[in-house]
Amino acid sequence: MMKIVPPKPFFYKGGEKAVLLLHSFTSNTIDMKKLGKNLQQHNYTCYAPLYKGHGLTAETLLTFSPTDWWQDVLDGYQLLKNEGYEKIAVVGLSLGGVFALKAAQDLEVIGVVTMSVPIHREATFLQKRVFHYAKSFKQMEGKNEEQIHHEITQLQQMSIHSLVEFQQLIQKTMAQLARITSPISILYGALDEALYKESAEAIFQSVGSQQKKVKAYPNSKHLMTLGTDKDDVNKDILAFINELSW
Repeated sequence: MMKIVPPKPFFYKGGEKAVLLLHSFTSNTIDMKKLGKNLQQHNYTCYAPLYKGHGLTAETLLTFSPTDWWQDVLDGYQLLKNEGYEKIAVVGLSLGGVFALKAAQDLEVIGVVTMSVPIHREATFLQKRVFHYAKSFKQMEGKNEEQIHHEITQLQQMSIHSLVEFQQLIQKTMAQLARITSPISILYGALDEALYKESAEAIFQSVGSQQKKVKAYPNSKHLMTLGTDKDDVNKDILAFINELSW
């Protein structure tokens, strides 16, 4: 059996301006590494928390909930504050984008970037994402198909309470978009599900921000920071962050 090395949070120190980078559901901080390095090269300090249970087995992942993951976001924000960074921008992908919107509602952020954010997601859809994640994780561990099938059958018996909570978190966050007044850039992949285009437009219409923009990337699917357009995505995020009133 192959032992999988769990990913870690990362802290790239640059200048006095700080950016909190928030990865997606069932993924990990690798989503944000290239973007983080690029920002660091342009004198930004970046911190990316790893949400509890992420980078581990799907069975472990389901024992944590969005309350735990949001606490990881809060801890990351606080870590930057404790290190003396007074102004913080936030960039999030998918679930991380939902958290970026929530951060813009509940915390002081100087600007916000969201990528591939859904305005609604059913718990049953999220459960399918977990099964997909479980299967690829088990394959990486070197388990055979029979064992994988058996373990996923067992996984199907696990409570999806945390995923119901996730569905509710999205609903609550989207219901309060008008509270967001920070400058915002809303990005989505044109090759992603149609929901993400609708969501980007709905977020754009609903936020209270004076400064707001929405952009599609023609060759991007869901994980925009790792896809074909990643260099354009990174360049545009940098340009947006450079324009903030630091």
